Amino acid sequence: MTPQHRTSAPSPARPLSPRPQDAKNPDVKTAEANIVPPGPPTPASHSDPVLRPLAREESFAEGDYVVYPTHGVGKIDKIAIEEIAGHRLDLIHITFEENRMTLRVPVAKARSAGLRRLATQTKFDEALAVLKGRARVKRTMWSRRAQEYEAKINSGDPIAIAEVVRDLHRNAGQPDQSFSERHIYESAMDRLAAELAALDRTDKASAAIKLANFLKSI
Repeated sequence: MTPQHRTSAPSPARPLSPRPQDAKNPDVKTAEANIVPPGPPTPASHSDPVLRPLAREESFAEGDYVVYPTHGVGKIDKIAIEEIAGHRLDLIHITFEENRMTLRVPVAKARSAGLRRLATQTKFDEALAVLKGRARVKRTMWSRRAQEYEAKINSGDPIAIAEVVRDLHRNAGQPDQSFSERHIYESAMDRLAAELAALDRTDKASAAIKLANFLKSI
């Protein structure tokens, strides 16, 4: 009698794992995520002129330094019409070299997003004048004041940012700042120094030293 050999049934085929989606570029962001998806755009063959009026007595051009409220000073790399997901959008590309990021802002939303040109020298002088004033610290919990300070910094207004520096600055002989106070103070100083550097056409380190010396002279 011929012995019978038992054969095991073949194991079922393993399902193929889904193909990974294309990675999105983390360095490219958009101010209107619901309209312009993040990621490198596909430029259309047509582009508009580089100079484009956005409001009365205000216009942006390629190469201009501008201020975006939540990111500070950046430089306009280009302004062009691009087709994204079936939509033709007029976009301002703003590069922030320090954090290696590019922000795309629709021209139609630039004003509502808070995008602005650099402050005039007169406006910045007003901010410096604020630094000379006395600190106005509210008698509220620090967490509440910290939120107000962060809101002022993210407003992009140099005068509001100067108020944060004024209120948190400590001269020799005064109590040291707490860790969180120091963090917010340095953020405000960084924003002011970046705009001053763009106005003076110098580097931010030199502008920061200029601001520090100004505060010491008060």
